[in-house]
Amino acid sequence: MDNYTPQLPDEDNLYEHHAFIVDKGQAPLRIDKYLMNFVENATRNKIQAAAKEGSIYVNDVPVKSNYKVKPFDKIRVLFAHPPFENLLVGEDIDIDVVYEDDDLLVVNKEAGIVVHPGHGNYSGTLINALIFRFENLPNNSSNRPGLVHRIDKDTSGLLVVAKTEEAMAHLSAQFANKTSEREYVAIVWGNVEEDEGTIEGNIGRHPKNRLQNTVFFDDEADKGKPAVTHYKVLERLGYVTLVSCKLETGRTHQIRVHMKHIGHTLFNDVRYGGERILKGTTFTKYKQFVDNCFKVLPRQALHAKTLGFEHPTTGEFMRFDTKIPEDMQQCIEKWRGYSKHQELDD
Repeated sequence: MDNYTPQLPDEDNLYEHHAFIVDKGQAPLRIDKYLMNFVENATRNKIQAAAKEGSIYVNDVPVKSNYKVKPFDKIRVLFAHPPFENLLVGEDIDIDVVYEDDDLLVVNKEAGIVVHPGHGNYSGTLINALIFRFENLPNNSSNRPGLVHRIDKDTSGLLVVAKTEEAMAHLSAQFANKTSEREYVAIVWGNVEEDEGTIEGNIGRHPKNRLQNTVFFDDEADKGKPAVTHYKVLERLGYVTLVSCKLETGRTHQIRVHMKHIGHTLFNDVRYGGERILKGTTFTKYKQFVDNCFKVLPRQALHAKTLGFEHPTTGEFMRFDTKIPEDMQQCIEKWRGYSKHQELDD
């Protein structure tokens, strides 16, 4: 499945809410079942209702919910109202701006802040804050003002925002050409054996859980997009490890997916199973200790610590670095203390 550039609105004043091109290897499947895998928070009843209203088009022809999708079908979901995420309203929300000039700004995003409006998050996002503060931010290829890249809601850390069309084009090209620098720090389950390494594996949407991504390889590699993560152990803390991850590519959930793929799920990453005790003993006191760590750090242990790029006007290479946030630092200190005073089991 590939997204393609939406056309809003079309000639009948309908607005495109979703657009997909079916993968070449797709087996015949009812369109209501197919769309459930790709439209977040959609139920089969809602999809069937949309089809009944004539809102689901395949190759520009409306279809019923029992239509069976075929490879390379172009699917569009159209409604008479624009998507909520396109109805952007500025909101006076505090943001931590670590650098700003006429071309760009660098923001240190708190965990819990969604970067852009989407299903279930139509206000309180970073974009709402940006359009309140700045007029005429340039749109990226997804019609999102100012955004050059994004990080997940519960990931903290650095983002660069473009203030001009020229800056948007220049910065976006750096991310696409892998010349920007992005380093994250993460706490992962288990003792990472190698001091450093590289994870390569194509990432795409999980076939059974539409809220997750996964690694595809061998004959299924074309179901995902190439992704490369370089990791390095910063500190071994017994049943968890503090690691640095540098991205060559920027796939959705890349670090979360790649670290799980090599057996080291991020600590307290609910979406990928890291909220369970994946390593350690069966002692009650240990369970209590881990639960206390979860309370201190009630999110996935991931922080976008360092960001580097060439300034679009001056050509100077700029590098920004942030401290590990307090919730994550407290969790590290707890594990540091635990690992010093306990004999660890395999």
